[in-house]
Amino acid sequence: MLTIWGRPTSARTQKVLWALAETGIEFELILASATMGPDGSVENGSKPYGIVDTPEYRAMNPNGTVPTIKDSDFSLWESNSIIQYLAMKYAPDLMYGDDLETFASASRWMDWEGNVFLPHQHTLVMNLVRLPPAERNPDAVENARQALLGPLGIIENQLARSPFIAGDQFTMGDIPVGMRVHRWFLFDLETPELPNLRRWYDVIRQRPAFLQHIADPALHLSG
Repeated sequence: MLTIWGRPTSARTQKVLWALAETGIEFELILASATMGPDGSVENGSKPYGIVDTPEYRAMNPNGTVPTIKDSDFSLWESNSIIQYLAMKYAPDLMYGDDLETFASASRWMDWEGNVFLPHQHTLVMNLVRLPPAERNPDAVENARQALLGPLGIIENQLARSPFIAGDQFTMGDIPVGMRVHRWFLFDLETPELPNLRRWYDVIRQRPAFLQHIADPALHLSG
C-alpha cells in the first residue's frame, strides 16, 4: 500500500489526495506537518503534527515539507512531481490520455500553478485564515487579489479554447489549477466575470475525488 505523509488542510497534500482518489490507489495517510496540528496553525499557538523533523522523515524528504509519498521502496516529494508519477505509473489514460503532448501540456499548467498562482494565494491564506486577526494585513490581501486577476484571466482564455485546462479531457493538469480556483472562490473576493472558468469549475467540482478531498470549505478556511 502506498503511504502519504501530509495533512488534509495543506494545498499541496490536497492535490496529491485528489490524484490518488482519481486513480483509485489504496493508500495510508499519516498526519505530518511543521506548521499545522489538530487544533490549527502554529501561528495561533497550536502544536503541529510533527514527524517532518525526524531523521527518518528527513531521509525521505530532506526539506521537511509535506507531502511525501512512499510507494514500495520508492520515496518522492514535491506535490506536482508526485501527481505526475502517479499518473504515469497508475493512470496514464485518465490523467493525460496516454499522450506525450497532452502530458507536456498538463505538466506546463502544473508548473504554472506553482510559479504564478501559489505565491499570491499563500499571501491570501495567511492574511485571511492563518494569522491572528491583529497581524493580518488588508493591503497585502488587496495586492494579492489584484495580482491574481491576471492569472485568472489566463485560465479564462485557455478555457475558451478547450473544455479542460490541457485539452478536450480531464487531465492531471486540472488538479492543481482546480484546487487553486476552488480556494479563490471560497475566499469570496471581488472577481470579474469569468464564464469559461466558471463552466469548467462547475464540471470539475462534481468529480467524486474532488468532493472527497477538496470540496469541504473547512479544509481551506481552518486557521
